[in-house]
Amino acid sequence: MPSHRPAPPSRLLLPLLLFAFVVAGCRTAPEPAEPAPAVAEAPAPPTVTRGEFAIEADKLDTWNAIGQIAVRTPGVHYEGRAQMLDLYALRYGGAQFMVLTKAVPAADSPGRLTTRVTATTPAGKPIDHDAVAQLLALFQRELPAEITRVRAQQAAEKAAAQRAKAQKARKRKGK
Repeated sequence: MPSHRPAPPSRLLLPLLLFAFVVAGCRTAPEPAEPAPAVAEAPAPPTVTRGEFAIEADKLDTWNAIGQIAVRTPGVHYEGRAQMLDLYALRYGGAQFMVLTKAVPAADSPGRLTTRVTATTPAGKPIDHDAVAQLLALFQRELPAEITRVRAQQAAEKAAAQRAKAQKARKRKGK
């Protein structure tokens, strides 16, 4: 009869360890998934420009006065203008933008001229930037006095041109 000798402990240990690893690797329930980190949504683009306003004045007078205020305001970089488009291209406080003047009908007082002053991105979209709102507030404060000054300057230039024309006509008659 053959004798059964017990297996040495080192021989039993290997299959037991292998069995333990296999059992430990088999899970019946998945680990709860970690919630995905919240992705911050980009803010929606603005639909209106912060700081835009209306002023009771002619569009051309307003446009001229804005140009005068812009060129003498520290920190404002004048990049260009287009009178036919009623705009100034400016840079201020790290923002590049266009200031626009548009004539709008005055609903409460027919016959009076009103101009809307706003700003846009170079692509023509509304802009929401602190520096732009600050500059628009400056325009709103200074425009009434500047429009009066520009009108007086234009009237003086027109009167001087008329006097020069009249003087030239008198010289011709005297010959």
